[in-house]
Amino acid sequence: MQTQKTALSPPSLDEIAEVLRAPLSANYEHAAVSIAQCPDLRRAPFFLANEGLCGDEKIADVGGESNLYPQPHFEWKWSMVDIAKAMEMNGDRGSLLGAGAGPFHIIGRNCELVPNFSWLNGFDNTVNQTRLARIKDDAVNIEKSPSLDCALMANLYGSRGNPGNVLKITARKRVGSEKSFTDCIQNALAQAYGTRIVSLGGTFVIKQGVTYHHIMPDFPPSNKLPWHSLEELYEWLTFHNFSAPIVCLSVLHSADPEKKLGLRIQHTHCASMTGQNAGGHYHGDTDGEVEYEGYFNVAQFLYRIDRPETSWAENEQT
Repeated sequence: MQTQKTALSPPSLDEIAEVLRAPLSANYEHAAVSIAQCPDLRRAPFFLANEGLCGDEKIADVGGESNLYPQPHFEWKWSMVDIAKAMEMNGDRGSLLGAGAGPFHIIGRNCELVPNFSWLNGFDNTVNQTRLARIKDDAVNIEKSPSLDCALMANLYGSRGNPGNVLKITARKRVGSEKSFTDCIQNALAQAYGTRIVSLGGTFVIKQGVTYHHIMPDFPPSNKLPWHSLEELYEWLTFHNFSAPIVCLSVLHSADPEKKLGLRIQHTHCASMTGQNAGGHYHGDTDGEVEYEGYFNVAQFLYRIDRPETSWAENEQT
């Protein structure tokens, strides 16, 4: 893997909490940001593979959107265990979570990936709670992934999975114009920190309300490719409204100065953990009647892995 490592100098959680309070309160009728002990995320309602979000906190941006558009590059496939090693994660104990494209080469079709796995006493001893969201027989299907592979792109938050203090963010009843909970957080960080990179990873649960998501269907036949515009790409995607509860895994950054790293600024994938066929790439709520509870931590290091030669935007311009 071609890997570029960047040491970050993150602000304290207290400072980030102060930065987020006003923007969240402006967008939601009820909002609170505090520093709290992370609950055991292995338990309801999250059902994650890791207990907490602390220890050896790192984020990786792998591949990128231009591996999909204007034409899929099927050669880009990775083992997330190998990604963990490229992130210099400790083999004794750790976890990865986030968002990405699923292992089409394993399951036989394209899908959204909700990465969520941990390891203990070696990378071979994994607990895999990764979910897939795919369109199967014209219906949404959420299932456990049989693999720890990903493809095309992935945005991953890594930690030792230890308990500890994290950002607790709650919000209820949107009154502002920002429909996306994570966009609201990312925009607040961007406004506060400018070109300074502040990177967060974590999870939130949609406790109430209806949110909308997209799920990639299977790849088009070769005679329908390449896509000639982003409008064509969006017409290919399938869009869905889903009712709570849904668990979301998220990675976001305040900035990518001069686009030097080619970062995806915000990426959030979700899945129901209770058997409902609901999930995919999160976009936001439908009518403001929504409630969130989230836990996030700040990364100390950022790894840019196998960055494409051109960006999505550059591909669109050409």
